[in-house]
Amino acid sequence: MRQKFIHNELAGDRQAVVPASGFSLSLQEIWEKIKKNRDLDIPSIKVLVATVRCEEIANEKYSAFAANEELKVISVHPGFGKKLSSMIYTCISGYDEEATYYDEGVKSVKRKQLEEKLLQFVQPKFQDLLELKRSFTLDKFKEAFDKDLDGVIKGFSVTARNSTESFMAQFDEGCADAVIKQANWDTSKVRDKLRRDIEAHVASVHADKIKNHCEAKLRELLSGPVEALLKQANNMTWPTIRRRLREAESAFSGSAAAISGFEMDEQTKAKIDANLEKYVRRIVEDKAKEEARRVLKHMEERFKTKFSYDSNSIPRVWNRRENIGAIARTAHSSSLEVLSVMAVIRLDGDDDGHKIQATLNSALLDKDMSTTTNDLLASNTWEEVPSSKTLIIPLKCKELWEEFKENTKDIVSKAIAEQKANAPLQLPPWVIGCLIFVGYNAITRLIR
Repeated sequence: MRQKFIHNELAGDRQAVVPASGFSLSLQEIWEKIKKNRDLDIPSIKVLVATVRCEEIANEKYSAFAANEELKVISVHPGFGKKLSSMIYTCISGYDEEATYYDEGVKSVKRKQLEEKLLQFVQPKFQDLLELKRSFTLDKFKEAFDKDLDGVIKGFSVTARNSTESFMAQFDEGCADAVIKQANWDTSKVRDKLRRDIEAHVASVHADKIKNHCEAKLRELLSGPVEALLKQANNMTWPTIRRRLREAESAFSGSAAAISGFEMDEQTKAKIDANLEKYVRRIVEDKAKEEARRVLKHMEERFKTKFSYDSNSIPRVWNRRENIGAIARTAHSSSLEVLSVMAVIRLDGDDDGHKIQATLNSALLDKDMSTTTNDLLASNTWEEVPSSKTLIIPLKCKELWEEFKENTKDIVSKAIAEQKANAPLQLPPWVIGCLIFVGYNAITRLIR
């Protein structure tokens, strides 16, 4: 009997066996079908039981995995990928063990769903770790790159390329350490972002070094000469400044790449050259604004020089031969030329300054100026001159001139007083005749 039972076809059909833990559910389903007069379908009951139990087992394993305290600190330790892969494997192995006797199809589906849920749960941690590695690698790159350059711009391209490849390789090693065996996640987006960040930093450092290097050279080349030209203000001041500006632009145009040893496309070269041209103009404009704020001092110095010294730079002696009025007018005219030169920026060559100088001469030097002439300076703008190029408005010129004359009138007064003191004694003719007569008589008596 025993042998018959063992070899019985029903006893050997283990695929249709319902585990004891699911037996009550199987009976309930059978009873419901009996009540509804439906044919019994034993395999569907098996699937139902497997579905319920496998779902329960999967949920239990997922909950236990999510509550694992190790997950809170695992992302900050080396071996993230290896450790997490092991935890996922352990969780799924536990599911497989408990779901061994349930329907294979249902068990496989629920197993796959469990694995997907586990990977979805850990994926944010994986992405956070990649971002952390990207940020860490970028910071280390910046620190090492700046140290490697050490203020030198020669060989910039080689240094940048070597540093970039070195730190990208370090990032790749970090990504390999974070890879989870059960997942096939793409890290290329984070890697590409890191490369873009590195390239952006390299470009920024390169631009700064080129800018600082060239600007220092341009300041050295232009600041002193421009300041001297403005102080020596005359009708050749702005033409000379424009010539020096063109020479500076020509000297540095297209030289940024050669200076740095860094490969650049034509667009980048053109951008750097354009920025340097703007900087050259800004040097001149800033220096002109600086000297315009001291224009009164320059006018007074010019007046003292022209009034107190002759054309050979020899101090004047105020005797009868010196025409103090004419000398003062010449000195005033020269001082007014200083004001004219510094009133407007003339870098574009579209204004030679003759109109402004003529206006100032008419309004301030002409002793017989009319009311209409006075109104020439009753304005906040110069004719045909934009405000961006104006350093001293007409009204301010008039105020400065009045202050200038007040400050220099004592110089003229002292010269007049000195001239009077140096004049020879002037005697009336009758006094001279008397002196001659008295002297003649005295000589005659001595002879006798």
